Amino acid sequence: MLTDKKIILGVSGSIAAYKTVYLLRLLKKAGAAVRVVTTPAVSHFVGELSWSSLSGHKVFGDLWSENWSEHVALGTWADLMVVAPATANTLAKFAHGLCDNALTAVYLSARCPVVVAPAMDADMYQHARLQANLDTLRADGVQVLPVGQGFLASGLHGPGRMAEPEEIFEAIAARWKNGPLAGKKVMITAGPTREAIDPVRYISNHSSGKMGFALARAAAALGAQVSLISGPTQLAPPPQVAFTSVNSAREMFEAVKQIAHEQDILIMAAAVSDYTPVEVAPQKIKKQTEELHIPLKKTTDILHYLGTVKQAHQLLVGFALETEDELQHAKDKLRRKNLDLIVLNSLRDKGAGFSHDTNKITLIDRQEQVQHFPLKPKEEVAKDILNKIVDMLKEGIYMAD
Repeated sequence: MLTDKKIILGVSGSIAAYKTVYLLRLLKKAGAAVRVVTTPAVSHFVGELSWSSLSGHKVFGDLWSENWSEHVALGTWADLMVVAPATANTLAKFAHGLCDNALTAVYLSARCPVVVAPAMDADMYQHARLQANLDTLRADGVQVLPVGQGFLASGLHGPGRMAEPEEIFEAIAARWKNGPLAGKKVMITAGPTREAIDPVRYISNHSSGKMGFALARAAAALGAQVSLISGPTQLAPPPQVAFTSVNSAREMFEAVKQIAHEQDILIMAAAVSDYTPVEVAPQKIKKQTEELHIPLKKTTDILHYLGTVKQAHQLLVGFALETEDELQHAKDKLRRKNLDLIVLNSLRDKGAGFSHDTNKITLIDRQEQVQHFPLKPKEEVAKDILNKIVDMLKEGIYMAD
């Protein structure tokens, strides 16, 4: 995937540097030529021998070494510079043009695109000055990868975790759109929708958005230009993906309708509410009666709408989450909504459905060919779905009769 691509891998002093060792292996395995540049603090976490052994080159970490002009040579050599982890200190130096170590010197000399993967404690990441520095870097054209949420080295829980090596690799690979979906525009919906009852209450479901977000990452890694439209989730938008956040079924429909005609592939993985309150109370409803009746009306069936306006070159994929007569219900939905492919999963299958990190699916195409898959992590499930789509594109069997 990255054969003959020349990548500078910058590493600054964070405990997350141990994950960058794995990123280096991924880059080398994909065929990239990698030169590692470090700040002095990196040696406290990962030794120079690890970097040089895995990259096959001597590490550039001393600006005052015999190769003092190495930063100039590297800056003109590289196709891409990736800094992971990028600490608050290093990001501040980048943003303000400071140059006091090998990494900052290479950054200022680089003639190639730059990607940074921040890593720090939650309070540091949320500090206004740090966010301003990130905005400055974005304005300079630097791609800033989203951080993860979770437990940090300090013991705090919050944002600041460096993106996982696989996520960083996907962001790098997506820059060279030479995958099987290169040149294709893919729209993916994800997550739940929320239908307001009053200013503080809503109707929703248990969708986590994990399946849709995994599909977005996998599609981008295959070279697609991805637009992800998602309801409320706790997930960070994947790198290299155009992200639109929505709340209600109506908002999702409007967002989908705005860009659907431009897409080649439409994957509708969101769990959209089927009904919404007829009226939304302007103030919080007080607990006054033993029973509360809330009249509901149908929301717009987004998948049905797309099936009616689908163009001959477009491939439309729907999802079916069933609890009984699963296969029959899925085939019926495939026909009624003019789908090219439907992804079926059952709440009766252990480890499948909402919120899980795994899923167990069955794929049914336009010819009603059925393909069953075992329980897998959702990242692998996403690849199975996209591999099927790639095969359908090659064979042209998605074309409307």
